[in-house]
Amino acid sequence: MRVDPIRRRKRMIDEQIIARGICDERVLGAMMEVPRHLFVDEAMADNVYQDKPLPIGEGQTISQPYVVAKMTEALDVQPGMTVLEIGTGSGYQAAVLSRLAKHVYTIERINSLHRSARGRFLDLKYFNITAYLDDGTLGKPDLAPYDRIMVTAGGPKIPMALVRQLADPGKMIIPVGATRGEQQLVLVEVEDGEIFKTNLGPVEFVDLVGKFGW
Repeated sequence: MRVDPIRRRKRMIDEQIIARGICDERVLGAMMEVPRHLFVDEAMADNVYQDKPLPIGEGQTISQPYVVAKMTEALDVQPGMTVLEIGTGSGYQAAVLSRLAKHVYTIERINSLHRSARGRFLDLKYFNITAYLDDGTLGKPDLAPYDRIMVTAGGPKIPMALVRQLADPGKMIIPVGATRGEQQLVLVEVEDGEIFKTNLGPVEFVDLVGKFGW
């Protein structure tokens, strides 16, 4: 089946995202703009606009559209902000964030995924994304502070190394859980030197692997 990307993206947004309560017009616009089907292998293209995660190789996945929208809306990225993403994966989430932020820095630990995502960013002319190959749980302290941080893999606890790289005020969203594959989505907010945490509900993500992860 041939992908009709614009029509299928519009249907994805209407039926999977707006229908489930996401209403931020900037987030909806970013997800309409980014061609999700270009972030998976061609064999997966028929399923890419369905509301489910898909494999991208190396035991990793591209998150379902609703989860991408929910995390992006909760992060509340505003124009002029810098964002750090942990877990580039296919590059899709970084691409969505790049439509909202001044600049996105994204870190991936798996070389094949890093190279593929970087190639997609260049092909799509998303020049406000800088991709790094490294242990994402360490963050990128030399470029800190970041207005926003998004972690797209689940760890056993919130890495304080990342919290320390947040601006004040700043926000981070991360899946956290003591059991692998079962996490709670946590919004971390720093304001006036204090740290606040809000549980946004259950999620299932691949492992956050690194010094401050699994």
